Amino acid sequence: MKKLSCSIFLVLFVFGILLLAGCMVGPKYSKPETAADTNDGFFNAGAHEQNVTDFNEVDSWWERFGDETTAKLVRQALENNNDLKAAAARVLQAQAVFKENAGRRWPDVSYALNRDRSKRSFNFSGARFSSLSTTFSHDITVVYVLDFFGKLKRAQRAAWADMLAAEANNQTLINSIIASVIKARVDIATNQRLLAIARANTKSRQQTLEIVERRYGQGLVGPVDVRLARENLAFSKGNEPGLELSLAKAHYALDVLLGRRPGKGENLPETLAELPNLASVPIGLPVELLDRRPDIQAAEMSLKAANERIGVSVAQFFPDLTLTTNLGNSADRWRDIWKRETETYSALMRLAQPIFKGGQLTAQLNASKARYAESAANYANVVLNALKEVEDALISELMLQEQLGHVRVRLTEALAAEDLSRERYERGVEGILTVLESERRRRIAENELAVLKGQIWTTRVNLFLALGGDWDKAEEIGK
Repeated sequence: MKKLSCSIFLVLFVFGILLLAGCMVGPKYSKPETAADTNDGFFNAGAHEQNVTDFNEVDSWWERFGDETTAKLVRQALENNNDLKAAAARVLQAQAVFKENAGRRWPDVSYALNRDRSKRSFNFSGARFSSLSTTFSHDITVVYVLDFFGKLKRAQRAAWADMLAAEANNQTLINSIIASVIKARVDIATNQRLLAIARANTKSRQQTLEIVERRYGQGLVGPVDVRLARENLAFSKGNEPGLELSLAKAHYALDVLLGRRPGKGENLPETLAELPNLASVPIGLPVELLDRRPDIQAAEMSLKAANERIGVSVAQFFPDLTLTTNLGNSADRWRDIWKRETETYSALMRLAQPIFKGGQLTAQLNASKARYAESAANYANVVLNALKEVEDALISELMLQEQLGHVRVRLTEALAAEDLSRERYERGVEGILTVLESERRRRIAENELAVLKGQIWTTRVNLFLALGGDWDKAEEIGK
């Protein structure tokens, strides 16, 4: 019996060696060409440093903004954001699926312990008799599917690619959450600045009204000037509630990103105006994005998984060879099943070849090829959108910086015109409409300056997001 058991396992070993030497059917994956496969740089890189390999500065880039409040908010989001928790759970699911597929390539080993109690009735010489019997048995069964044509291996590799895609998608979400937090921070600071400007405008228009009322009391101006000054003050006060509403909503949006109840967050300092000037960013070649952006990596992993599943579909056309061995004992008494004399065994080799399935296998193969074509088109489109996002961020920053310079000149002139018009009105040289118009122009210039600063910050965030740096530096962030 010992020799027979050794022979069974020797057969399994030999078939395992044959499996390793067997062929794996299906197409071999090759990375498709994309619009990024070129030596041409980005068209709108401008004065940015052209550096193909130096992306070390991109790590933990938000800390280089010099705003501790922003760094603190990013840390809180990485720890508490519910979308990130859900994405982490999806990664765990993908890892479990991969382990499940890897386990299918190993033999299935099971142990069974049975007790059978049965009663049988039979007729003998015209008389009816019955008998009771009890059977005890236990056995170990080994089932091994020989993966000659790579069906199980292809499925395992597809699950591996799916797992990497899930991890890359998780990183993409991390990038997106970080960017959303910083944008929310900038949005809050911008609304704080606009509200401060509105309140300063209200105070200024209150002073203008006092001047007009004093001159009206002296008989130097008519009642129309008073009415216009009062309307101007009411207009300024009417702007404040809308700005307060926008500020509150911006706070609530940030609270959700940080995983806390809306309204429970503390007020943030108004530091947007004091943030340092943004330095230039190293910009490499477009092909660098293929290795740096996690969304591109996820799209390629999905493409690899689709390619492996074509191989799974092809392998369905070939036979499956399954080896089954069973070794145990069977007896009518419990104590006897542990004796060598009651030993039982069996060995089975099953070769199953599909002959006719009504076109199902061909349809599955065609569907796998179509899914690969879809994934290839999606991958190419993700690369194109990535290039577009970099170009958008680069050209936006260049144009916004130029616009910012003009708005600063405009604000300087508007402030001077407002002071001059008010002085001339007090001397009776100018009318009230000139004063009110100069105040309006100065207010518009101040608001536009605050909004432009926020847009430039948002554009820089978009640039880092488009470049796809290594954002997940939780240990470094926590230092």
